Amino acid sequence: MQTHIVPVGFDYDRLIAPLVRDQLDVDRVILLEGAVGSEANVEYSRKLAEKLEQDFRNLLGAETERFVVADVYDYDAAFEQAYTLINAELDTGSEVWVNVSAMPRTVSFAFATAAHSIMVEREGDRERIHTYYTVPEKYLETELAEALQLQCSLLEDVLAGDGDADRIREQLDSARELLAEFDERGTTIGAKEFGGSHIIEFPVASFSNVKPFEELILFTLGEHGEFESVSELAQTLARELDEEYTDSFRSKVIYNVDRLGPGGKGYIEREEHGKSYRTTLSRIGELWVRSHADDE
Repeated sequence: MQTHIVPVGFDYDRLIAPLVRDQLDVDRVILLEGAVGSEANVEYSRKLAEKLEQDFRNLLGAETERFVVADVYDYDAAFEQAYTLINAELDTGSEVWVNVSAMPRTVSFAFATAAHSIMVEREGDRERIHTYYTVPEKYLETELAEALQLQCSLLEDVLAGDGDADRIREQLDSARELLAEFDERGTTIGAKEFGGSHIIEFPVASFSNVKPFEELILFTLGEHGEFESVSELAQTLARELDEEYTDSFRSKVIYNVDRLGPGGKGYIEREEHGKSYRTTLSRIGELWVRSHADDE
């Protein structure tokens, strides 16, 4: 069961297009619409949520449910709502995907932080929680600004008695097309492919410090890329540290790799490969190595 939690702001494409283009499974969708702001903003968000509700059902066959975020600027309330929703979906056995592309930053950050916190609290469910963002192909705000500039110039000419009927019709048609596109698709258009996918998933970081021997393991993996087994990793570490490769040393490496692995800090991935485990850095592990390269 794949559940997508989608806060709705003023975007359409970024909330559904990546799921269609990447052919992701979508069984259930929770749409959240904001209830604070001008009446026009609230109404616009409501209409987008209605359109998304229909299209998630029609295009992806997903069950949909809509919730209201009472105050899109109340971070604490948004965090609590996200925490409750994500945990509830996990308790049903679902895999949960949280799209943070569209809502105001307070809601997006609250939902991302809540998802991160649950990943830390529920280590066994870490692989079932995903937070992601979609890059738009185009922002409409710049085109709207350009259209307004052209129309201001046109109005100045009209006031000066230099109005041109054909030019007025052209600008009127252009403005109507742009507004229709805005009403249909929101402030952005399209979902841009980035790194072979239309979604950018955020990795979860550990709240635990990395100890010196763990650092050595991470830097070694960063340098070599991957090892076919933990024993191979241990042999390499022993050579680089000029230590004797013994059962005790190998056990020490295995213990620390376990602490750094999926059931621990999450910096290392281990894939079963015959009787061994291929050992590599996870994405957050790669980020840790990159950000600490100067400390090596």
